[in-house]
Amino acid sequence: MVDNRQNTAVTMRTPRARVKGLGASGHGASHWWMQRLTAAANPFLILGFVVIIAMMSGRAYPEAVALVSHPVVALILILAVISVTLHMRIGMQVIIEDYVHDRGWKLIALFANNFYAVLIAVACLYAILRVSLGRMV
Repeated sequence: MVDNRQNTAVTMRTPRARVKGLGASGHGASHWWMQRLTAAANPFLILGFVVIIAMMSGRAYPEAVALVSHPVVALILILAVISVTLHMRIGMQVIIEDYVHDRGWKLIALFANNFYAVLIAVACLYAILRVSLGRMV
């Protein structure tokens, strides 16, 4: 007896995924690297942040503003805010993707996570720029 069926492999990947050559995650490696990069940068940036806050302790308001107005200090604060909020957003995204199984709730949670991270970052960056640049912002 001759078997005329074609020898085709059964796959769960879509034709588009086979053409693009991406696995199930797509671009998960970039998230993994960004999480590790921010995790490595955060201790140094937070240490700088704590030192800056400690230096402002006990100073009058104009002296504290003068300290934050220094470009290096403002840059450390800005980098700390960006790194911490990015690390927070990616970490929560991983938790949401792993533990929220309903598609609707997952989309809502991911949207809320992104909205919260952007809101915190924008508010902190605005405050730092407002103080460091004076009333120009």
